[in-house]
Amino acid sequence: MADQKQDLLNRLADLSEGAVQRLSEAPGADRALQALKGLGDKVDELQRRTRGFEELEKRLSTLEKRVDGMAKPKRPRKPKPASAVRPQTPKPSSTPQKP
Repeated sequence: MADQKQDLLNRLADLSEGAVQRLSEAPGADRALQALKGLGDKVDELQRRTRGFEELEKRLSTLEKRVDGMAKPKRPRKPKPASAVRPQTPKPSSTPQKP
């Protein structure tokens, strides 16, 4: 049974080597490999840049907290004591009343 598994693995390895060799001989394969290598470089650059965003987000949140602390809070109006409130008197109307 172990010999059958080993034989199967050897056959798969041989087939994959043959497939890779045929792909490398195909027209345009060189350009495709170069594009894949370039893609890897671009992904690495993108990862490097996105690591910088975490630091910027931390700095931004710190600055937002500082600005919020600097803003003057609105003072709530205190209700006037009852003795300071004057009773309202009716206002005279501007139109003359008929007798």
